[in-house]
Amino acid sequence: MIHSTELTTRTYECDSYGHINNAIYLNYLEYARIQFLNDLPISYDELRRKGIGFVVTRICIDYRLQVGSGERLRIDTWTLRKQKVRVVFRQNIYRGRDLVAEAEVTWACINEQGKPVRIPAELDTAALEPEGRP
Repeated sequence: MIHSTELTTRTYECDSYGHINNAIYLNYLEYARIQFLNDLPISYDELRRKGIGFVVTRICIDYRLQVGSGERLRIDTWTLRKQKVRVVFRQNIYRGRDLVAEAEVTWACINEQGKPVRIPAELDTAALEPEGRP
């Protein structure tokens, strides 16, 4: 399943050149992944209440275009790989039809003590099954 999230960039996210700071993209990607989970049958907050969390263990981003304040972006998120403890997401950020950035993000599932645990059965859903998408 490909999940899309939209947002509008803000002036305080810009660097001294007037472009969205590269570190802000991490926030955009995180927001889109949480929205993806929240649109599944079980929300991220519900998982947290059950003592299950996710931590980012790896991010690789390729920046393609500059973005300024007040621009509308769409973030497409889908699963590339799902393992016992990890999920690897692909996320593309678009301004209209233009690819702004593309990222591969690895999440590990953890318990309340911060130890790796198996992905809960609640997340054995078709929406989190890997997709081939370009």
